[in-house]
Amino acid sequence: MRTRPQLVAFGLKHNPFSPEVPIEALSASAAVEHFCWRVGNMAVEGGFALVTGDPGTGKSVTLRLLQRRLQALRDVQVATLTHPRSRLSDFYRELGDLFGAAIASSNRYGGFKTLRAKWLAHIDTTLVRPVLLIDEAQQMYPDVLSELRVLTSTDFDSRAILTVVLVGDDRLTEMLRTPELLPLGTRIRARLQLDHRKPDELQAMLERRLEHCGNSSLVDPIVVRTLAEHAAGNPRVLMTAANELLDAATAREQATLDEKLYLEVFGASVSRRSSATAAAAKAGRR
Repeated sequence: MRTRPQLVAFGLKHNPFSPEVPIEALSASAAVEHFCWRVGNMAVEGGFALVTGDPGTGKSVTLRLLQRRLQALRDVQVATLTHPRSRLSDFYRELGDLFGAAIASSNRYGGFKTLRAKWLAHIDTTLVRPVLLIDEAQQMYPDVLSELRVLTSTDFDSRAILTVVLVGDDRLTEMLRTPELLPLGTRIRARLQLDHRKPDELQAMLERRLEHCGNSSLVDPIVVRTLAEHAAGNPRVLMTAANELLDAATAREQATLDEKLYLEVFGASVSRRSSATAAAAKAGRR
């Protein structure tokens, strides 16, 4: 782990390439901003929202931004499920912990009634639904997802008493198309598909991180662009590569991440990738 004195030596308030950067340093696309706005509105009526995307495309960042937006709304209670791979009994126990309801594992129907009473009381008092965020939702068991659908709806499925945001990779999308989960899949009110980013977007993302870390000149502009172009459209790949350069600069006691350092660290791999790309393009033209 990089020490605080090492960060200070670079003029950094924090590591700009770490997943733990302050939320102010995170970038939100127009699509993410719109999705967060929609979920904020859903807190009034409840229902299900869905975020999907390949690993590293920004699902966790979206959740952090969404959580901050929701917590800023008056009377909105936000809870996060931390163990999606639970069976029904543990699932009910965690919901009880999250929403302050005493639930006995031997009485699932009692837990069902208790949770619904909690949520209905909150709605009667505040006129808004509690919000449940579930990351890695592709790991949930189908029977648990089905139970969640039934648990959160009343009046013959005409009224939602909880707002649920499911976040996962494309396996979650496939799950929601199965006959068992199709009733849930057809109830998704807001969707966000996170795709691979263009180099310009990745460059802007990296520049924002550098600006907020306290040293916008830490990375040479040529290296910023090169990193963005060789990240395969994936923000996590971008930050991992930049962090590897920072490690190399720390070891060399070098103040900036310049082109020479980039070539020393990635030159061979970049050359191989470029050759493979050219060969694939040539084969495609045949």
